[in-house]
Amino acid sequence: MRIVVALGGNALLQRGQVPDAEAQTDNIRLAMKALAPLTDDHEVVLTHGNGPQVGVLAMESAADPRLTKSYPFDALGAMTQGLIGYWILQAIGNERPYRQFASIINQTLVDSDDPAFADPTKFVGEVYGQEEATAMAAKHGWQVKPDGEHWRRVVPSPRPREIIETQLIDHLLDEGIIVICAGGGGVPVVRTGTGDLTGVEAVIDKDLSAALLAHRLKADRLLVLTDVENVMDGYGTEHATPIGRTTPSRLRALDLPAGSMGPKVEAVCRFVEVGGRGTAAAIGNLAEAEQLLSGAAGTYVEPDPG
Repeated sequence: MRIVVALGGNALLQRGQVPDAEAQTDNIRLAMKALAPLTDDHEVVLTHGNGPQVGVLAMESAADPRLTKSYPFDALGAMTQGLIGYWILQAIGNERPYRQFASIINQTLVDSDDPAFADPTKFVGEVYGQEEATAMAAKHGWQVKPDGEHWRRVVPSPRPREIIETQLIDHLLDEGIIVICAGGGGVPVVRTGTGDLTGVEAVIDKDLSAALLAHRLKADRLLVLTDVENVMDGYGTEHATPIGRTTPSRLRALDLPAGSMGPKVEAVCRFVEVGGRGTAAAIGNLAEAEQLLSGAAGTYVEPDPG
């Protein structure tokens, strides 16, 4: 079975944790211990978020007095792909030293006229109180928005249109290599009038990129792993109930938080809708990754009948 896995931010950094390297490598070791069994019998692609990490690098760049201009987000995204890819590569390699793994830096094509550039929504960096977030925004020229009980910086998050290195990833999988890629959704790029690629100031939603990649690779399963066990019907109310087996049409009928579960549900729905018969996707807890494959745990999404 060919599987694309989208690791949630909790696999790297728990909410409220200081983004020290040691805390993140400890979290990644635990995550890879849970995911390593999937690599024993399946072709696996591991993707991951980069919100906290790219935010840290952006702050360091903005505060460096030697720079006349801060590093752009496409460059910062590439840096985090290399950093996090290395951490994952080492951790899962230690779990399965007899398997081959490759971590690659890849580009993700977006539309230059995507409306997301005019309405930033993607959270990056650390969480703040409202007063501190407002002060940081004024100091650095950021845009900030509420993220649950906290506030965070937001940047544009255009829709992914193509994973530029898909053919390479497919070739590596055919050779029996487990691939780590599409970190932070991939480095955001657009095509110029001459057809060249150039980076843009954005961070792409990693779940939507994972869904696109899974479709292009003709994957059998897309697993979106997070720190909750199920998508909840009636989330935030006293009548909230976990959703088990379901379909895209049922999930799309729910009213879900746009900044958290919404993109995850959109990702699994897109993959199952375009993949059709034989494909399925699941959203659930990282610790139950193996059970999610068959629908024994989590929210398991299959094509609508007909």
